[in-house]
Amino acid sequence: MTSKYVHTELPLIQDADLNGKIVLVRFDHNVVKEGEIRDPYRIDRTIGTLFNIVERGGRPIMMTHVGRPKDKKTGSITCRKEESVEPVARYLEQKLHTKLYVPKFPIDPERGITGIDTSINLAIKELRERKIGGIYLPNTRWFQGEEAEGDVRKNFTLQLAGLADIYINDAFGSWQPHASTYDITKHLPSYAGFLLQQEIVNLNRVMDPERPFLAVVAGAKYDTKIKPLSAIYEKVDRVMLGGVIYNTYLCAKYKVKIKGVTDEDIAFARELVEKDRTYKKIVEFPAIVESDIMAGRIEGKYRTISIKDFKSGGSYGYILDIDPKSFEDKAVAEAIGTAKTIFVNAVMGYTPHFAAGSQALDNTIDLNRDAMKMYGGGDTLQEFKNLLPGLYLSVMDNASYYFFTGGGTVLTAIEQGSPYGLKPVQALIESKRK
Repeated sequence: MTSKYVHTELPLIQDADLNGKIVLVRFDHNVVKEGEIRDPYRIDRTIGTLFNIVERGGRPIMMTHVGRPKDKKTGSITCRKEESVEPVARYLEQKLHTKLYVPKFPIDPERGITGIDTSINLAIKELRERKIGGIYLPNTRWFQGEEAEGDVRKNFTLQLAGLADIYINDAFGSWQPHASTYDITKHLPSYAGFLLQQEIVNLNRVMDPERPFLAVVAGAKYDTKIKPLSAIYEKVDRVMLGGVIYNTYLCAKYKVKIKGVTDEDIAFARELVEKDRTYKKIVEFPAIVESDIMAGRIEGKYRTISIKDFKSGGSYGYILDIDPKSFEDKAVAEAIGTAKTIFVNAVMGYTPHFAAGSQALDNTIDLNRDAMKMYGGGDTLQEFKNLLPGLYLSVMDNASYYFFTGGGTVLTAIEQGSPYGLKPVQALIESKRK
């Protein structure tokens, strides 16, 4: 895949000599929740890279992180069975009709796995001799060195590098500079896998969009989205907000109180409200769903209200969804219907009980056949699939749709102004310059 959108200095898997080489591949197969794969989409998207490695004579050692086993306050690492890579390895075995080996290393109750010991050498020998199809290392975040600093991290990186001849990064969703995504490139010839390349190409379509450009952004907490939201606001022609972000904006603009929205977040949102008085990019959803409780959708406990009825100083219950009627509003329908590029990183309602807003959003966007429709990963994708399985299946291979595997990565790249600002991508480019 050569494209004007791929940086000429990015080293690509297609330029690597893989024949007879042990290839260490970092994926973002972070799809295991409580020991089960909820959605294999991220795994399926990397099978092309895996096939290419094997087809060209490479022998793969795979790795991914799963969940957040490290306690940020204490620094202790808990290796729970529910965050094991075993389900991923079993899924790939069924898909590829091969045998994968998952090594077992000693686990320290506080520090996780302190290192890769020599017990893996026999498996590497069997991998070379094609007695097994691949090795899948334990959850990278179970290793003490993955997120550590100093010698512990350096030693883990060297242990990883000692396993293989070549490193491939195909983990678009793993944008943080950890040992397995960043440091490793200093020690092995390093290349971008096919998924990473494809995500960068499509990320550039968000960075340099065909206009009008509409973004739909939601989130459960306003303060975590301030920087990406500000960056998106600069780029778009129109923006729609959902979830707690929209509630916070409404509080700041109309001087009302909505349950669950903090004063601190409202203070943050005032800057956006002021900016929009000048640029008028935010398209408001007029009909929203107020609920007395968050626990469920109970008759008599929720109702549709209009933001036109807001009065300064008023107080409201939890706002848990956008009423589908909002999508019939002239300004909303026009903003969606005339857009040429649409980027969605949003679940509109409080799931699973309030999903009508997300459903109406996706259906309305689909009616715009001319737009390039791009969805951020994770929850946004899961919601689309759950609510509209028929539409999801019908658009999977539709050239006017693109589903990113990492929504957080897209927002981080937008915030930085370029996919090449992402630390693991920078590391690949630096490795080629050596």
